[in-house]
Amino acid sequence: MPTSHSQPCVQFPSSSKLKLQSSSILPLSSLSPKSWIMAFARSSILSVLDDAITVGHLTLTDSDGTYYYGNYHKDCNDVHLHVVNDIFWFRILLSGDLGFSEAYMTGDIEINSLKGAMDLWLENQSGMEMTLSSTVARLSSAMTALYNSFLGQTRSQAQLNAIASYDQSNELFKAFLSKEMMYSCGLWGDSEGGVRGDLDVGPSKGDLERAQLRKIHHVLRAARVKPGDRLLEFGSGWGGLAIEAARSFGCEVDTLTLSIEQKNLAEERIKTAGLEGRIRVHLMDYREIPAEFEKAFDAFVSVEMLEHVGAKYYNLYFKLVDFALKSKKAAAVVTASTFPESRFSNYQAEDFMRKYMWPNSCLPSATALVTAAQSASQGRFTLEGVENHAAHYPRTLREWGRRLDANLSQELIAKDYPRLRDNADYTAFKRKWHYLFAYAGAGFSQGYITCHMLTFIRNGDRPTLRCD
Repeated sequence: MPTSHSQPCVQFPSSSKLKLQSSSILPLSSLSPKSWIMAFARSSILSVLDDAITVGHLTLTDSDGTYYYGNYHKDCNDVHLHVVNDIFWFRILLSGDLGFSEAYMTGDIEINSLKGAMDLWLENQSGMEMTLSSTVARLSSAMTALYNSFLGQTRSQAQLNAIASYDQSNELFKAFLSKEMMYSCGLWGDSEGGVRGDLDVGPSKGDLERAQLRKIHHVLRAARVKPGDRLLEFGSGWGGLAIEAARSFGCEVDTLTLSIEQKNLAEERIKTAGLEGRIRVHLMDYREIPAEFEKAFDAFVSVEMLEHVGAKYYNLYFKLVDFALKSKKAAAVVTASTFPESRFSNYQAEDFMRKYMWPNSCLPSATALVTAAQSASQGRFTLEGVENHAAHYPRTLREWGRRLDANLSQELIAKDYPRLRDNADYTAFKRKWHYLFAYAGAGFSQGYITCHMLTFIRNGDRPTLRCD
C-alpha cells in the first residue's frame, strides 16, 4: 500500500516552520519535563497547521479548545479530528506519519473520516514537507532517548507491539479477500461500473471476484501461456493464480512461497480443485531455486511480490528469472506497487507500512525494474508492455474494508491470537487494517504510489497483439 525518496506517502508536519506559541505554554518551572515536552510538541504542530493547510478544512479539538485551519466552503474536504490523549502531539513531533498511524490505532485520536484526513495532508503536501529546523531536529533526537520512558511500557505501546505481528492468520485474509484470495490490485471493468462503481451506484455481490479473476487472466494472457506450458511463479499467495493457470489455461505450475500458512492453505485449495498433479507449491526463497529449473519454463509471473525483494537484489531477481526461462518463446510478467520515478530511493525510511504491515519492504520504480531486467539478462529480454493500474487500487482497498467489517469478528480472529480477546487489543488490530486501506488508497488516488505491470519477452520473439 501504504514516499518521496525516504518520505512516507502521507507525510505529517516535520517543519522548519515549527515554532513555539509561548502564550499556550506555561512557565517551564511550573511543568514537569514530560508536560513541557507535550506542550512544546502541541504548540509546534499547531503552528505548522496554521500556515500549511490552504486546501480543505480541518477542525481540531483537544482538551484546550477547538481550532480551525484552512478555508471552509460547501462540499470541501472537511475533516474533524479530536485529540483524546495528549501523547498524540509527542508521537507526531517524534515520528510524523508513523506517529499519526499509532495514535489512530491506539485511539489517541478520533477522526470523522480517515480517508478525508489522508487526502487533506496530501492536498497540502507542499506546506507539510519542509525540513526540520536544526533546533527541532536536535530536540527530536533528544526525545528519541525518552521514548521508552514515555511510551515503551504503556498499554497503548503494548497494543502496538502485539498487532505488529498478527498478520499471518488465514482466517483474517479470508475475511476480506475475494474467493481467489488475491492480495493484490483487482482490475475493474464495465460490468462492475469501473473504478468508481461502488461509489457511483454502490457495490454488488461478486464485484471483487470478477475484478480479481480479470486481473489473473490479464496477467496470464500477457505471459502468453497456452496448454502444456510450464509456468514459474514467485509469490504463491494462497494459490489463486496458480489454480487458474492450471484449470483455465492448461499450464503446469511451480510456485514459491515463504509462508507455511499460505503453503498449507494453497495445497488444500489445489487438492479441492483436483489439480494436485499440475501444481507444485515450494516452501522456498526465490534465491534458492534448484539447478533443474534452468531453462525449464515457458513463462514467469509474479504478482506484487517484488515489494519484498529490495533494491539490492533486483539484479539477482531478474538473473534468476532469466536462468529459469527457456531461451526462446518465453515471457515474464511482474506486477508491483511502485513509486513514481521522482520519488524512488534505494533507502526508504520506516513508516506505517514498513513497521506494521510489511517489515523491510521497499517499493521499486518501474524504471529500476526495467534497468535491472535488462542488465541481469544481458539484453535477452525485450520490454513488451508497461501498464499502470494505480487507478484500480483505491476501489480494491475500499472493497477489502467493507468485507473486513462484514466478515471479521473478534471470536474468529481470537482463535489464532488469544490475546485479541481483549477488546482494546482487538480494536487496535482492526484499526490497523482500516488505516492501511485508507493510507494506501489515498496514496494511489493522489499519485504518490503507482502500480505497474511490466511484460518482458525473449529478445527476437515476435510481440503479441492483444485486445483485452
